[in-house]
Amino acid sequence: MVLVNGVFTDSIKANDRGLMYGDGVFRTLRIENCIPLNWALHYQKLASDCAALELACPPISVLERELETASESMRNCIAKITVTRGAGARGYLPEAGLEPTRIVSTSPLPEHQFQKIRAHLCNFRLSHQPRLAGIKHLNRLENVMARMEWKDPETREGILLDLEGNVIEGTMSSLLLYHDGCVIAPDLSRCGVDGVQRARVLACCEKNGIPAKIESFGIDRLIEADEVFLVNSVFGLWQIVELGSVTWPNGEFCGAMRGWLQ
Repeated sequence: MVLVNGVFTDSIKANDRGLMYGDGVFRTLRIENCIPLNWALHYQKLASDCAALELACPPISVLERELETASESMRNCIAKITVTRGAGARGYLPEAGLEPTRIVSTSPLPEHQFQKIRAHLCNFRLSHQPRLAGIKHLNRLENVMARMEWKDPETREGILLDLEGNVIEGTMSSLLLYHDGCVIAPDLSRCGVDGVQRARVLACCEKNGIPAKIESFGIDRLIEADEVFLVNSVFGLWQIVELGSVTWPNGEFCGAMRGWLQ
């Protein structure tokens, strides 16, 4: 099911700035029993990302109604909300008064559920752009190029580093590690996506008395970790147990965090 500006269609205008320039933002979330999970957090992040790009965010009531409409034939599904600056004339400078395009679509849940996965260390490096850091914008070409590096279906995700070798995230997920009783999240001040599930992990740490901090670290620090895990709003939490020749057999903390998130 796809709604574009509230109408069932799978088409947008050819001169939409989201298509032409990646000028927009998006959110992906789960719907279970017709209820969008963690909806308040997703809308808050959508509004924040829109504001960072000086986009008008659709009212929450409009998106709630369209999520309900798009998911009415599937009680459990994946929903995606995309907001672009809208259709306009050629050129990078947006015209004044453009009407944003909003796209609400739903798709079936993944067939397979995993808890422990094998990951790939990507050769592609993320560039630095502090003005866009943390935002889930439509310019995902870096992630596309990184994801093209492996074809092995048993490898579920890739780990992305920045230009200086700092660990940043997965190609479609947030990465965190657990070491010596502390959760460490990568510094995303120069690149990367600050996702809802990452924020929820840090909130779970605070609620359960687990020390947590945000800092820069490289692959050596990752290898030394007791446990390494990935989170996003579709699959929840995946524990990385294999990365090349490195393995992390422990999983006690990941099991606890998975339960807290659920």
